[in-house]
Amino acid sequence: MKTRFLMTLISMGLILTVSCSSPTVSPTEPQSRSLFNGEDLNGWHVDIPKMDNDPNMSTAFIVREGLLVSLGNPKGHLITDAVYEDYRLEVEYRFSAKPGNCGVLVHCSTPRALYSMFPQSIEVQMMHENAGDFWCIVQDISVPDMERRRGPKAEWGITEGRKRRILNLTEGSEKPKGQWNRMVIECLGTSVKVWVNGDLVNHGFNCTASKGQIALQAEGSEVEFRELVLTPITLLSDSG
Repeated sequence: MKTRFLMTLISMGLILTVSCSSPTVSPTEPQSRSLFNGEDLNGWHVDIPKMDNDPNMSTAFIVREGLLVSLGNPKGHLITDAVYEDYRLEVEYRFSAKPGNCGVLVHCSTPRALYSMFPQSIEVQMMHENAGDFWCIVQDISVPDMERRRGPKAEWGITEGRKRRILNLTEGSEKPKGQWNRMVIECLGTSVKVWVNGDLVNHGFNCTASKGQIALQAEGSEVEFRELVLTPITLLSDSG
C-alpha cells in the first residue's frame, strides 16, 4: 500500500525535490599525504639567519633514525616549499631531551617578518605546558573571551612589543617528558582549531590569512617528529 501510495503521489507531481546552496564537506575520501618521507628534507627548505654569514655551519634540522629532528640551535625555521589551505595537519612530536620550546607555524608568508627571524604567520605553540597557545606573527586571529586570554585590548598587536600571545583553553593536555604527543591543527578558511592528545585546546576565527606555507621551529630545545600528515579539506557547494 505504501509503495502504491508513493507512486500515486509521484504521478500527481506531489513529490517535490528541495535543495539549497550551502557548503558541505565532500563525500569523496580526501587524499592524505605525509610532509616528511622519513629519509630526507625533500619538500622543505631551511631559513636560519645565522647561516647568512656562515653557510657552512651545522643546520638545526636533521633526519635521524627515520625521525625529523629540530635540534633547537641555531635558531630558525624549516619551511615547506608548497603553500597549503583548507587542511588538517596531524603532528606527532616529543621533546627528546629537556622539555622546552618549539612551534608549528601555519599560513606562513614573508620570511623574517618579526625580529628578523620569524616568518609572517600564526604560530601554534608547542612549548612544554603551553601547547596550543596562539602567537600572532604579523598576522592576527580572534578567539572568544579575548581580553582575558590576550590581555588589555589597547596592548594587542602583531609586531614587536605588542601582546601577541593568546592563551589556550586547557591545562594538563600534554603527556609527560619523553612520551609522544599528538597535535592536530585544522585550518579551514579563516578558522584555526587545535587539539592536543584529543583535547580541543584552541579555536580561532577571523584570521587575517587563510593559506600559506607550514613551518617548524628551532627555538632552543630538541624536538623529534615522527608524523606530519596533511589531509586536504574539500568543500563543495550544493547548487541543485
